[in-house]
Amino acid sequence: MGLRQNTEFRNATLDEVSVILEWAAEEGWNPGLEDAAAFWQADPEGFFVATVDGELAAAISVVNHTEDFAFLGLYIARPAFRGQGIGYGLWQHALKHAGARVVGLDGVPDQQDNYAASGFELFSATTRFTGEVVARESDGVQLAVSEDVAALIDLEGAASGVRKPAYLGAWFAPAESRQTWVMQGTDGVAGFCTARRCRVGVKIGPLWAQSEEDALALIAHVAAQMGGPVTLDVPDTSAPLKGLCQALGLTPGFATARMYRGTPVPVGDASGGYFAVSTLELG
Repeated sequence: MGLRQNTEFRNATLDEVSVILEWAAEEGWNPGLEDAAAFWQADPEGFFVATVDGELAAAISVVNHTEDFAFLGLYIARPAFRGQGIGYGLWQHALKHAGARVVGLDGVPDQQDNYAASGFELFSATTRFTGEVVARESDGVQLAVSEDVAALIDLEGAASGVRKPAYLGAWFAPAESRQTWVMQGTDGVAGFCTARRCRVGVKIGPLWAQSEEDALALIAHVAAQMGGPVTLDVPDTSAPLKGLCQALGLTPGFATARMYRGTPVPVGDASGGYFAVSTLELG
C-alpha cells in the first residue's frame, strides 16, 4: 500500500510532544502531568510526527541518549490513520536518527513479531504494578538537591546499563508534579526514587535501593507525600522488587517486552537488586 498523498514525516515541536502525550493518555498509558519538558531535554531532535494534509497522524520518539545507545517509544498512530502504512513509514524515518546505535524499546508483547521484523530481539520483560500502599513518612528520606544529581545519574546508569545524563538531569530536577527523594547510608546513597503525578495516581521511577527495607521506605514515603495509587514498572531483572510489589498486594497490569536492535546493554546491578525503570517511553 502506497502512502497517501501529502504525507510528511518531520521533527516534532515541543508543543506537539505535549499533544503526543495526550494521545498516550487516550491509549491508557497514563503519562505524567509534566513529562513533555523533561522528555524534550533528553534529545530535542528525537521526536517525530507524520502529517497528512497538515493533520497530525502518527508519532514516535527515537531519543539518542549516548553515542552508542538510543531508545524508541511513543509510537502511536491516530485511529483514523491506522492500517495505511503511515506509522511504519514514520518508524523507518525516525530510526535513521539513531544511526548505528543500539536501540532499545519497551513494547507490548503482541507487537513483538512486528518489532522483530525490524531487527529487534527479545531481551526481557517489564511488569507494571499498581495499587495502594500504607503511607508512612520516613525521617531518613529527604528531597534530593542539585548536588545529588550526578550521583543519582551514575547509580541509575549502573542499574539500567546506560548512563543518561541529559534525560535524567532534567528528570531529577524538581517540578510542580514531580519530585526526587534520596536516602543516605553510611557509604553514600542507600536508595532514591522519583515520583510524578499522572492522569491517574502517582508513578515511581526510577527507583533504586540496596535493600527491601530501603525500597519499602521510599515507596511508603511517596504514598505519604503524594498519595496513590502508586505504579512501578519493574523489569524481570529486578526479581526482589517484583517480589516486594507482590507482597505489598500491588496488582500486576500489562507487561512490556524489552527488545534491542543490536547488542543488548549490560543489565548492571539491577540484576538481583531493587530497581524500577524511569519510564517505558524513554527507558
